[in-house]
Amino acid sequence: MLHHVALETDPETLAEETRFWEVAGFVEVPVPQDLGEGYVWFEREGTQVHLMPSGDPVVPIRGHVAIVAPDFELTFGRMRGAGFEIREGRQLSGERRAKALTPAGHTVELMAAPPSPATG
Repeated sequence: MLHHVALETDPETLAEETRFWEVAGFVEVPVPQDLGEGYVWFEREGTQVHLMPSGDPVVPIRGHVAIVAPDFELTFGRMRGAGFEIREGRQLSGERRAKALTPAGHTVELMAAPPSPATG
């Protein structure tokens, strides 16, 4: 099980990056105090996204985060309505998918459901 992903974010985009994850259905959760200031964590159905402020953030060109949104239509509509760049892509295993770009430049794949497990 993957517990979390940590994404580097320019401090200037942190507020908009926070709004992106909230619109995607994630809820902000407390960050352990011993990590210091500036970190923002989110959670949805047991999966967390950790935003790490960085003066020189690394944003992968092709690498991305994929999240499952069982309420795909609602989440897609909320993201588009909030002004985030999102476009529907081809289906995978008969399920809808879309790609969104966060204000920090990270690509996020939105999946209606995950594909069948590769292992049994």
